[in-house]
Amino acid sequence: MMNDPVLMDEWLAAGWSSALRAGELKALRILEREIVLWRSSSGIHAWEDLCVHRGTRLSLGQVKDDCLVCPYHSWEYDVSGQCVRIPAQATLAPPLKARANVFHACEKYGLIWVCLGTPRSEVPGFAAGDDDTYRKILAGPYLFRANGPRVIENFLDVAHLPFVHGGLLGDPKMPEIDDYEAEITPDGIVARDIKVWQPNPDGTGCPAQVLYTYYVNAPLTASFAKAQGEQQFSMLCTVTPVAPSESRSWLVLALNYAHEVDEQELRSFQDRVSNQDIPIVESQRPELLPLDLQAELHVRSDRMAIAYRRWLKERGLRYGTA
Repeated sequence: MMNDPVLMDEWLAAGWSSALRAGELKALRILEREIVLWRSSSGIHAWEDLCVHRGTRLSLGQVKDDCLVCPYHSWEYDVSGQCVRIPAQATLAPPLKARANVFHACEKYGLIWVCLGTPRSEVPGFAAGDDDTYRKILAGPYLFRANGPRVIENFLDVAHLPFVHGGLLGDPKMPEIDDYEAEITPDGIVARDIKVWQPNPDGTGCPAQVLYTYYVNAPLTASFAKAQGEQQFSMLCTVTPVAPSESRSWLVLALNYAHEVDEQELRSFQDRVSNQDIPIVESQRPELLPLDLQAELHVRSDRMAIAYRRWLKERGLRYGTA
């Protein structure tokens, strides 16, 4: 069982809010834990996918009168996780220990977030996601047969853009990255004013010199704001570990322009970019991200990756690192 004490207290993406309607159940895995998501009239719930009676998957059951009903013996659990009815002995009150294992759950930026432990903070911030003037587009999830820190570090790596995403997010004839600083702050990491020439910065097909600002405020969540004059394009990337060397990456796009461009066209562009990244990230060795900065060679354009590795080491992250 994956039981990293840091990740247990972090918010991890579990699904798109729009994909789970009232009365529906969804089974999934996070950190090798079997989870059931369900929606009642009071909101979203995330529980261990296990009936405490005989170990049946609750996700095979149903939602009835704001209770989750086990498919095996129809034990009914209310929204707090307490069993409130056992049909085989309907005249007796269920014992107090007849409770589902309940996790913290909330919704933000179009995502369902779950914390398997005790949340150390709010859901990672994403300024453009909180701005109603920005158009929001959801992309993914993308399956990476790799550990989450490798996926996030790739998201932070600007030097690969001209080569892995040549003709889209970079030009191999213009690969230079000007020097920049990556600062570790009490809130995470920030790197500003990173200039990149991009033939197609966002899927609209309009080339531009863009200016990136990157943020990391959770071990497996990062974002950037990309400016083209008054046009602002931002993206949140959050990675959910499913099992060892298996992760899902979720993207939330936010932009204050291109309102006339079809949403699916912009999403398909991100599909294309992610599918270019996947084989590269999956091929990286060692699979575990080295936090010892002497283990791999670094250059100036790797400042963001260096800061990320230092910060993960300070946080004590064990998952996906060496």
